Amino acid sequence: MSHVTKMAYNFSNFKTDLKKAEEWLSKEYSQIHSGRAIPVVLDGIMVDSYGTFISIKNVASVNIEDPKTLRIAPWDKNQIKEIERAILAANTGLSLATDEAGIRVIFPALTTECRIMTVKILKEKLEDARVTTRLEREKVVTDVEKKEKNAEITNDELFRAREEIQKIMNETNVMLEAIFEKKENEVMN
Repeated sequence: MSHVTKMAYNFSNFKTDLKKAEEWLSKEYSQIHSGRAIPVVLDGIMVDSYGTFISIKNVASVNIEDPKTLRIAPWDKNQIKEIERAILAANTGLSLATDEAGIRVIFPALTTECRIMTVKILKEKLEDARVTTRLEREKVVTDVEKKEKNAEITNDELFRAREEIQKIMNETNVMLEAIFEKKENEVMN
């Protein structure tokens, strides 16, 4: 009779925490200008709308006009100046052209120097995500070792748990690297 032991450690929280690091990296990258008009660049910008700060997408429609331009059409034309002020204050490096219908947000072409600096920032964000995942790994390793020391799991289970932790970390690192490479490609081409 074959005997299959089930893993005595639950890795679902660990996997969830690592997934959060991937999501964080994707969100950070989505806000980095790549030379193409993408509405998500404006997502973090808050506009003063009659005393309440809310995101641009909640006071206007944001559409891609052409590969280098977004069109912001406020539902209340009195908000044009506030939206313009908020975008300028966010220091995104984007150019603005205002008219009676709204605002055109122009994404300047990235210079070679700017592209290299942007990739440097992308690498820093990637490293931040990796540090976070390593800290999560250390927490789980410590917890597994404690369980083995307290005889809650066997030495064999500890060994298998460590292997599983490394497998999960490898998968996460591949995902983080893929997120980085996709954004790097977007910036460099």
